[in-house]
Amino acid sequence: MGKIGSEVVKRLEAFGCIISYNSRRKKSAIPFPYYPNVYELAVNSDVLVVCCALTEETHHIINKDVMTALGKEGVIINVGRGALIDEKEMVKLLVCGEIGGVGLDVFENEPHVPKELFQLDKVLLSPILAIAYSEML
Repeated sequence: MGKIGSEVVKRLEAFGCIISYNSRRKKSAIPFPYYPNVYELAVNSDVLVVCCALTEETHHIINKDVMTALGKEGVIINVGRGALIDEKEMVKLLVCGEIGGVGLDVFENEPHVPKELFQLDKVLLSPILAIAYSEML
């Protein structure tokens, strides 16, 4: 729940979304439910918006277990870094219908995008626009 996460929350609140979060630690100034790990957050969410930094700790933080916990109707939006998601597992789960959909403007092996993503209905791919917006903040 850093700078970008806080900006995402402002926009989601305007639409009446229920907000929960995961971070390295619970932040007393944030009034939303906190989950100590991403798996528990996924179990209790319909949509995961991923916007954390890429570190050794967060590499593939959205793995097969997290995606499966999100469920067949769950959606992942990644505006952080491509390697936050285990892209190979994500593609397999999308093809099999085990997750509901994704919105991506970053990819694990940029500029290469898995060809399967172009053929799936529940995938929204976008060029990276977040960097232009974040510079305006």
